[in-house]
Amino acid sequence: MAASPPSPEAPDPAPSRRRLRTAVSVVWAVAALALAMGLLTGRGGSTDAGGPPHAPPAVAPAASAAPSVPEAPPASAAAPRSAASEDGGLPRSRPVRLHIPKIAVDAPFTDLAIGRSGQLDPPPADDTNLVGWYAEGHSPGEAGTAIIAGHVDTKTSPAVFARLSELRKGDRFHVVRADGSRANFVVDDARSFPKDDFPSERVYGDTPDPQVRLITCSGAYDRQARDYTENLVVFAHLA
Repeated sequence: MAASPPSPEAPDPAPSRRRLRTAVSVVWAVAALALAMGLLTGRGGSTDAGGPPHAPPAVAPAASAAPSVPEAPPASAAAPRSAASEDGGLPRSRPVRLHIPKIAVDAPFTDLAIGRSGQLDPPPADDTNLVGWYAEGHSPGEAGTAIIAGHVDTKTSPAVFARLSELRKGDRFHVVRADGSRANFVVDDARSFPKDDFPSERVYGDTPDPQVRLITCSGAYDRQARDYTENLVVFAHLA
């Protein structure tokens, strides 16, 4: 950033001091947030911040969005898939449970939002079996790109997406939704991307058909940054 031109008069030092105090406060707030979100494992204190380095775009929710999340039906219940809308997707409905049989995932959802850092906040760090969805974006099954994030590990054990890297093209999973329907997905690809070169458009770019991105941390653990160096993204479409 270019320096501002010098002022013809001596500036009042008070605003500078206030700006400095504000900057310091923000730095400490961000640092505290990072520590609060950090998840340490027994393999040397690794930290899973959970969220990708960029934020997905917000999407105006449809008027049919469910105002609350009812109890999810039992895992053994056969939840029907609701009728597709004109654009090929399902009506908007909040996700309540994610099932990925191949990697033994059976987890409830929580809402995620964009944090002060401009990144997508991860799910709470104290729950090993919880996934989050970007609530201001598309819901899973709705036409467009839905974002689902989860931790790979915690301080003491693997977390919900510990085995996400095992998914391959053709694998299936489904999302139970608040309207009682089930959105079934088929995996198209799984890729890891460096966090400092994250392909936001490829991952978050809107699509005319219903798609989902499952995201977690991957790669090596950077002790200095207290974070993994990559994000694993699983690309999938509505079956």
